[in-house]
Amino acid sequence: MKNKTVIAEAEDVRLAVEMVQLGARMQMLEVETRLSREKLLKVYKEVRGVSPPKGMLPFSTDWFMTWQPNVHSSLFMGFHRFFTGRGGVQGLEATLKSYHLYLDHIEGAAMEPVLSLTRAWTLVRFFDADLLQLSACTCCGGQFVAHAHDPVHAYVCGLCNMPSRAGSARKKTARKAVSRTRQRVPA
Repeated sequence: MKNKTVIAEAEDVRLAVEMVQLGARMQMLEVETRLSREKLLKVYKEVRGVSPPKGMLPFSTDWFMTWQPNVHSSLFMGFHRFFTGRGGVQGLEATLKSYHLYLDHIEGAAMEPVLSLTRAWTLVRFFDADLLQLSACTCCGGQFVAHAHDPVHAYVCGLCNMPSRAGSARKKTARKAVSRTRQRVPA
């Protein structure tokens, strides 16, 4: 930190603020900026108003294989692949741009985001470490997150082969909303 310029430190603070606003965990901030832990704690507390959560980061690729996280992760990785391949954007900038676009699409569809920024960042790191890959679905042709080096000759995505329980929480919420509406409407 001795040879750090004021402009470089300001850029790191700006990045840290953006990441905290998007929900980044401290471990991500420490890896992606050159700020001290103490300074990152101050930034986090100033932006969020509370101390950062403690605990380990997600470390298993299996979370990304379950139905709903896989669909959201695949959407995010499609955006990330676009930014790194055609947009000429790399590293953290590509992750942040991809995550902003992911949030815009999820919000536009009136859905809750499943993928946090820290999970998205971890996902990119799993791809970089060659633990995960994108595999083409044999039914729809879409690219979906899958374990690296798994056979993909008969891969079927979670959208083409939806589990029976998929969407049950949404249906239950919709039934409750309809039920409440019927109770309020006079006959």
